[in-house]
Amino acid sequence: MIFVNKNKKIALQKCFHHKSTGFKPCAFVMGMLAAFLLFSLPLHAQRDDVDELPDAAQEYIENIVADSESDFDFDGIFYLLRTYQRKPLDLNRATTEELGDLRLLTSLQINSLIEYRGKMGSLIDIRELQAVPEFDLATINRILPFVTVRKSKETFNVPVGKMLYKGRNDLTLRYSRFLEPVRGLTPVMEGDSSRYAGTPGRVYARFRHSYENRHSWGITMEKDPGEEFFKGSNRQGFDFYSAHLYYRNISRAVKTLAFGDFEVNLGQGLIVTQGYGTGKTSYVTDIRNGGRAIKAYTSVNEALFFRGLGGTLALSDNITFTAFGSYRARDASIPDNLIDPDINIDIDGITFSSLQLSGLHRTESELRNEATTREANVGGSLKYKTRNFHIAANGMYTQFDNEWQRRQDVYNQFRFTGNTLAQASLDYGFVFRNFNFFGETAYSSANETGLATINGVLIGLDRTVNLAILQRHFQKDYNTIYGNPFAETTGANNETGLYLGLDVKPNYNWQFSAYFDTWRHPWLRFGIDAPTTGYEYLVQARYRVKRKMEAYIRFRDEIKSVNAPDNETAFNFLTERRRTNLRLQIANKVSKVLELRNRLELVRFDDQVRPVSNGFLLYQDVIYKPIGFPLSFTTRFAIFDTDNFQSAAYAYENDLIGFFSVPPYFNKGTRFYLNLRYKGIRNMTVEARFAQTYLRDRDFFGSGLQEIEGRTRTEIKAQIKYKF
Repeated sequence: MIFVNKNKKIALQKCFHHKSTGFKPCAFVMGMLAAFLLFSLPLHAQRDDVDELPDAAQEYIENIVADSESDFDFDGIFYLLRTYQRKPLDLNRATTEELGDLRLLTSLQINSLIEYRGKMGSLIDIRELQAVPEFDLATINRILPFVTVRKSKETFNVPVGKMLYKGRNDLTLRYSRFLEPVRGLTPVMEGDSSRYAGTPGRVYARFRHSYENRHSWGITMEKDPGEEFFKGSNRQGFDFYSAHLYYRNISRAVKTLAFGDFEVNLGQGLIVTQGYGTGKTSYVTDIRNGGRAIKAYTSVNEALFFRGLGGTLALSDNITFTAFGSYRARDASIPDNLIDPDINIDIDGITFSSLQLSGLHRTESELRNEATTREANVGGSLKYKTRNFHIAANGMYTQFDNEWQRRQDVYNQFRFTGNTLAQASLDYGFVFRNFNFFGETAYSSANETGLATINGVLIGLDRTVNLAILQRHFQKDYNTIYGNPFAETTGANNETGLYLGLDVKPNYNWQFSAYFDTWRHPWLRFGIDAPTTGYEYLVQARYRVKRKMEAYIRFRDEIKSVNAPDNETAFNFLTERRRTNLRLQIANKVSKVLELRNRLELVRFDDQVRPVSNGFLLYQDVIYKPIGFPLSFTTRFAIFDTDNFQSAAYAYENDLIGFFSVPPYFNKGTRFYLNLRYKGIRNMTVEARFAQTYLRDRDFFGSGLQEIEGRTRTEIKAQIKYKF
């Protein structure tokens, strides 16, 4: 029998005083706490699952986010899983893409389930998952809240129009800011060249309507700190607006249909993968890109999405066709000499040197670069798929209305310039016994033509042992704008590498993981004036006691060649840079409502030129989630001591629902945060966050316009989520 622990856990409380601004954090926190308690007296707590993911799924996703260096739409995956909690995914009909979208299963586990269904037929009961190879008890418990086993067939008789107004509505409002003033928002002083035009707060609003897991429409709005709000450059209100209308499984022929803003994911990411891409994490065999080709876009990254129309059609039982078209404005850097100083508008026929990805429009130069070029994208994929095999032909064509002229540096010699870029690829995957082969080979054509290929195999050596092997070769003249494959660097360019990953699970309690990755860059790169090589490896041992405790120890070592720092000679020369991390983490579930997490991390950085840099991070998390009471909270107290930024330690932080952060801990000081969550009002969740960093070795934070004077930096956040 399989049991799932759905009890929620959250945290105890601590507090700091904020001396530099006169703000009293304790009074703030206690005031919120008293108000929440007052509101809760006449009300009943909501069900535990209203606005939280089960612990096993939450912790698994947190580990992916904390380990990965790729962008991760935490809010998007949170919303998807919450949808599947209300309308579970049927394992007897789920496709490879749908199972991949869950982000809770590895490629080996997905293929194992598909293979099991092909050989044994439909699952009779959810408990039959225990008979599926690659599915251990931890995996089953992790996915149980989101899946089911049904005997009925899917119906397509729900009218499309009915989905527009029937279903569930979600409204989210969020505000955050630093309490201390940043330099960019203070009066102009001598020597300053610019200031932020707007206000210090970040404002976020989102409305989303959904019908089961088949339809959604919504709008997302955000204003970043320093941007104007309902005045100046943003008289229309927010700086960023995003809207979508999305359908899944309208009929047997129409698999997906997206209007407005959407994401595209083709093959292994050589042409386009928007959002989260695969990378090196402690889940060492999770290296294959997957998921649906077209998804609704609901994040606030202002660069990595398409705007237009996209969809996937089933031409037959084995053939699908995906097509998309997009046209939107892009931020781009324009050389100063191409701006007319008298009328302050762009000269006809301007060029741009790079695309801007930050989405920030605070200063005169940032506003000048806003929406300075238009980008059109059209593309598609024709895919043939059986149970154990698929092959797909993919293509995309990109055109800008201005010329992209990069800086005349040697490392840019083979990079894309001009205004048109064409790409095409073939991707494949097939399963033979315990071998799962996959890969993609792509071609790009612009001012330079180039090839890129990535190929891998996942091998089930035993029920308890899995091996991953991945090879990639990206020529220096291969170019892509939205490519995001598994690689050491971004852009699928100028890299050859080999990755090996090994995962061993001798029993439920123990898991041993390791990877080794080696690579070579045959051409120059930004800040590196010669061909270089590097390698990285990780070893980890994880121990767990069911519903009680989980601990792991991890060692990670990376060596790569870079330009020597502080070089005063006429020519740059290379040096080896080595970064080593040792981490010990223990999560102990003291009771059904209380969990304690501890981490010790040691960091060593050596570039063979400057003195060796060392650092450590030690923190204590308390997660307290009472049963039947509407108020819960999490807290952390951390001590860190590093010689400089190079020896910084990175750590995942719990935040408001649908939001996360992985900040660097560096210099010498302490950090504290407290998250409060109140669910005593029907259909509503109210949250607040207080976070403060104190430095004992310096009197400022940041640099430039982001500089904050003083030893403390304090951030407050508040969020309301309402469902109706």
